[in-house]
Amino acid sequence: MLDQRPFFYFPGQERIIEVMRTGIAYFPLDYGQCPRWLFERMTRLARLISLAVVEEFGPEEFLKRLADPIWFQSFGCVSGFDWNSSGLTTTTLGALKMGVAGLENELGIFVCGGKGKTSKKTPQNIEDWGQFLGWPMKKIDHLVEASKMSAKVDNTALQDGFQLYHHNLIFSKKGTWTVIQQGMNVQAKKARRYHWLSSNLGQRAGQEDFVEEPHSGIASQIKVKPLNLTAKQSRNNRQISSQLVKEGPKTFLKDIDLIQKRKEGQLTLMELPNLEFHHHAVEEEKFDLKRLQKTVFLAHQCQPENFGQLLRIKGVGPRTIRALSLVAELIYGARPSYDDPARYSFAHGGKDGTPFPVDRKSYDRTLAVMEKAIKKSKIRYHEKSAALQRLNKFT
Repeated sequence: MLDQRPFFYFPGQERIIEVMRTGIAYFPLDYGQCPRWLFERMTRLARLISLAVVEEFGPEEFLKRLADPIWFQSFGCVSGFDWNSSGLTTTTLGALKMGVAGLENELGIFVCGGKGKTSKKTPQNIEDWGQFLGWPMKKIDHLVEASKMSAKVDNTALQDGFQLYHHNLIFSKKGTWTVIQQGMNVQAKKARRYHWLSSNLGQRAGQEDFVEEPHSGIASQIKVKPLNLTAKQSRNNRQISSQLVKEGPKTFLKDIDLIQKRKEGQLTLMELPNLEFHHHAVEEEKFDLKRLQKTVFLAHQCQPENFGQLLRIKGVGPRTIRALSLVAELIYGARPSYDDPARYSFAHGGKDGTPFPVDRKSYDRTLAVMEKAIKKSKIRYHEKSAALQRLNKFT
């Protein structure tokens, strides 16, 4: 049974929101399209807000705000998109990417990726911008790694039933980055948005730790029962899973075969007299042993030192990780976390007229106010002139 209560998650910290008033919104999948008249205004407003934040606080602060699911939801709602739609993520990020087009080098903000097939072009987008900036390949590869690992973690280490279909990596000239990606659960007809920020990642063995509570926030309307290997409580399970691949694939395959053969109805009951418990009921799992054997032996040749390295191995997907986790839990007693790390956000407004139609006159008035704000801002003349030139160039 899915828990329909809205909720928010911020790893490793308790958040108290004093400025924003929060409310409740649904987050269903929406297959409609954004009207051209609205998207054009969204693009202009996204550009203006980006200019205002970057001019005042710098590109790193803008990335930090994008990584906050509450701020991002508000950003999309101010732009006028559906307050309760999965399209808020995809359309707002599309408007942002188009809005800063041509201003990337001056703003110091670079938007890579997008929805569907465009998301797969993220590594190439990163490489193209890196070469434009004259970066060494090591720095470019670092961002490509961040893009690939954030997607791999949310599809494989956090198995919550949501399949990714949208992925954006936004970075600054300093190499700071944020990832915003979204997955869909067709059966539940819901979407879930994942936020990452580079400065939130810890360090393990000289590398950024992408696998232990790496998110800056996860927005979702429903709570599920996932296999959550990103939780701190899953650390032992992750360690044993990687050891199983590194040290003894034959033992692991023998164990998983034993688990599959001992079925009683929809549950598997195992007698484990030598451990602290005597039986353990788990949901029925079906694994293709031939395919699993091939994957595990190929992974064994890579000799992964930890779970992060295991995830990086090509071919190691959700089924392989789930099988390893199952053996680590049943045979070695290393129980993973099944707690859902997602939270939800709030919003108002929307293109579909909920809770009220977008008022075009009010929207245009907002754009005019933003333009006046730049003109009357307390900055030096040449800075103001440059800001207005950038604005007029694209509006």
